[in-house]
Amino acid sequence: MGGYIEKYLQNVNVIYTRKDDTFPSLDERVSSANENNADYFISIHCNGNERKSVRGTETHVHSMNLEKSVAFGRAIEKQFSSRAGRKSRGVKDAKDLQHSLQVLKFTNMPSVLVECGFVTNEKEANYLNSNYGQEVLASAIFRAFRETIEKNHPGIGFRKTTPSVTPNSTEESTPAIASTEVGSYGIQIASSRKPVDTKKDPSMRKAGAPIEVKELNTSSAYKYIYLVGNYATKKDAKKALEDIQNKGFKDAFIIKR
Repeated sequence: MGGYIEKYLQNVNVIYTRKDDTFPSLDERVSSANENNADYFISIHCNGNERKSVRGTETHVHSMNLEKSVAFGRAIEKQFSSRAGRKSRGVKDAKDLQHSLQVLKFTNMPSVLVECGFVTNEKEANYLNSNYGQEVLASAIFRAFRETIEKNHPGIGFRKTTPSVTPNSTEESTPAIASTEVGSYGIQIASSRKPVDTKKDPSMRKAGAPIEVKELNTSSAYKYIYLVGNYATKKDAKKALEDIQNKGFKDAFIIKR
C-alpha cells in the first residue's frame, strides 16, 4: 500500500509505524500519527473467527459520526467489492464491535482499520497469502485513498504523470536476488466476472500485445484476469509496466506467475 502511494502519487509523505517484524505498542502508533500531524491514519490487518465459514472484508472506524473516516471506509469497501471482487462486510464502528479500538479512538485525523479477510477461512487464507491477493488488496486500498484525498483536497495535484524512477536509487544500485525462471512475472491489466473476448474488445486491444486470459479457482466474483507479458525478473516487468499504464491501463500491476 505504501509502495503504491510512493510510486504513483506526489505531495504525499508516507510515515510507517514499522517496516519489519517489530511490534510497536498501540500508544506508540497513536503518538506517531498525532505527533507528525498526519492527515490520515490507515491500519491494515487480517481477521479471524471461530467459525471457519466466515469470510469477507471489513473497515472499522471509531464512530459513524466521524464523516471523513466513514467516507474513507466506504470507499475502501467499495473498491474491495466492485474492483477486487471480495465479499464486503461493510464499515463498522465501536458500537458494532462493542468496544473501542485504541488506534481509532485516540488518533486526531480520519482513521480506518482495514480487515482484509479471515485467515481462519481456508480459501480466504490462501488468497491473503498469495502474491496476487496481496497485490489486488493493496491496489484496492490505494485507489480508495487516492479517491479520498483528491475529493478532500481538490487544489492539490496528487497524480504523477508517469511513475518516477530515481537514478542510482537504493533499489537500482543494490543487487537483487531475482528469480531466473523464464516467465516468472506478468502484468495484470484487468479482471472480470465473465470472460471477455480480448480480440474484439476495444479497450483490450489498446494493450498492443497478446493477452492471456486466466480463470481463477476462487470464490471471488471476479474469476477472470487478463495478463500481458512474460518477464524473467521483476525489474524487466517494471520497465514494461510503465508502457502498459501509458496505454490507458492505469491500474495495471505486476504479479508473480
